Amino acid sequence: MALWDRLKESATTMQGQLLAKKNDLKSGAFRDASMAMCALVAAADGSIDASERQRVAALIATNDVLRNFPADDLQARFNDYCQKLTTDFAFGKVSVMQTIGKVHKKPTEARAVIQIGIVIGGADGDFDKSEQAVVREVCFALGVNPAEFDL
Repeated sequence: MALWDRLKESATTMQGQLLAKKNDLKSGAFRDASMAMCALVAAADGSIDASERQRVAALIATNDVLRNFPADDLQARFNDYCQKLTTDFAFGKVSVMQTIGKVHKKPTEARAVIQIGIVIGGADGDFDKSEQAVVREVCFALGVNPAEFDL
């Protein structure tokens, strides 16, 4: 099976897992951590381009789990995290990681945030090394074994 096919299959599986947990994923900490994760993955290569913003907007609009929250609120939070990362990546990353860390003690939310990072990272068909690295870093920060997600 080609890498692209495995990536699509993995993303589809993760979307299904997220949907099964939809009712458990309604907290403000999950909302914030999800958008922080999207911004971190988008900025992983050092910049956030228009196509990355469009992929996150599409995720917000189509993801059943994220429909637990108002789309304009999610978009505003994502844009805020992107601004922090583009203004000063190192400092912004500390802030974003702190936001993500708020789901550390909630395993269902922690794994869902990681899954969202993988879904958004692979949305363009190329879950590249820099995106994998930041998702792996989030796994460690949340106390989740990256091998659980083949990272």
